[in-house]
Amino acid sequence: MRSLDTNIFLRYLTRDDDVKANACYGLFQRVGRGEEEATTNELIVAELTYVLSSRSHYNLSHDDIRARLTPILNLRGLKLPGKRRCLRALDLYAAYPALDFEDAFSIASLEDDGLAEIYSYDRDFDQVPTVRRVEP
Repeated sequence: MRSLDTNIFLRYLTRDDDVKANACYGLFQRVGRGEEEATTNELIVAELTYVLSSRSHYNLSHDDIRARLTPILNLRGLKLPGKRRCLRALDLYAAYPALDFEDAFSIASLEDDGLAEIYSYDRDFDQVPTVRRVEP
C-alpha cells in the first residue's frame, strides 16, 4: 500500500497536465477495482478543498468540490482514517458555503462525539442549526 499526496488528486481532478492526469486516472481505476490499495489522510482532503476552492487557482464551488471528491473517497481500495467524517464534512461543506472544510470537519467530529456546542468566535458556525456556538 502507498499513500496518496494532494497533487495526485489534483492532477486527476483538474486535468491540468494530460500525461499526469492519465497516469492518475489509471491509478484510481486500479484502486477502484481493488487491484491496488492506497491510503490518504484528512489533512490531504482539507488541502484539496482549500486548493480547489481557491480563487487564485481553480475557484470551484463547495458543491462541485463535494461532487468531485466523494466518488474518489468512496473507492473500494482507498483507505482513509475517518472516511465517514470526511464524507459528512463534505456534505456540510456543500450545504453551508460560508463554512470552510476545516469547520465542516469540526462539526462532523462534534456529531460523531455526540456534542452540540463549540467554543468559537467564528460566526460561520451559527448558520448550522445542530451546532451551538459559545464564546468563552
